[in-house]
Amino acid sequence: MDEPKGDEKNNFLYPRSRYYGQFKPENLVFNANLQEFAQKVGYITNLETNGKLSPDEAYKQIKALWKQLKSSKKGLKICDVPPEQP
Repeated sequence: MDEPKGDEKNNFLYPRSRYYGQFKPENLVFNANLQEFAQKVGYITNLETNGKLSPDEAYKQIKALWKQLKSSKKGLKICDVPPEQP
């Protein structure tokens, strides 16, 4: 069996879903950050489930990822309430 090339391997390990929301650059960036957050949380929970990480360490890592995601949202100036339609 042939080894997957770099892009194929990355696409397998870090798949990205298509974005269907409102097209704005900040929304696309946040969506990419959100997908990365979800993937990393999945890896951390699997490591904790298999005994490779303690529950406390898993919690700390997920909490740090959550803070990064919140900071990303704030930095991109994405509001919680969508603007009203005229």
